[in-house]
Amino acid sequence: MKKINRIILAIISLSLLSAFFTPLWEIDLEAPQYPEGLCLEIHINKIGGDLNTVNGLNHYVGMKFIEPDSIKELKLMPYILEFLILSGLIVSITGSKKLFYIWFVLFLLLAIAGALDFYLWEYDYGHNLNPEAAIKIPGMTYQPPLLGTKQLLNFTVHSFPGTGGYILILSGFISVLIMLSEIKRKAKRK
Repeated sequence: MKKINRIILAIISLSLLSAFFTPLWEIDLEAPQYPEGLCLEIHINKIGGDLNTVNGLNHYVGMKFIEPDSIKELKLMPYILEFLILSGLIVSITGSKKLFYIWFVLFLLLAIAGALDFYLWEYDYGHNLNPEAAIKIPGMTYQPPLLGTKQLLNFTVHSFPGTGGYILILSGFISVLIMLSEIKRKAKRK
């Protein structure tokens, strides 16, 4: 690997540490009765923000309580990220293209798996409703969008990456640029 790519990979790997201190994802809810809005901040190992208020509101429409301690992903994700950080640093130190390609594919697969898992988690919470709920609207589900904005009853729900999520996404894009640079370099030598 080119020296500059190794340095950039080390910086990317270290930047992933930000996910331990900033939210990966944020779900904001706006409604007339909450002019200041409500927010769920999804961190790598916890869910913060207005969780108790959101759980109270979700109860009325039959959604399960969001219990961070029962979400296995919040226990696994720190270890997965630590692995990506350490293996990225090892690749940057060794400069092995083969290890970089393996690291890149793992990074990509883990990102896809994380997004799919989050979507399925949202789907479960928004569709598997208690039939004894106080508010029942036939055919209505309450799944927030994976990415974007959606109207759910009188709530406008916004779902976007948090600071840590944007850093992870940017790291992924920069990794693609490193990979393309290395492929181009290899092609020039032929």
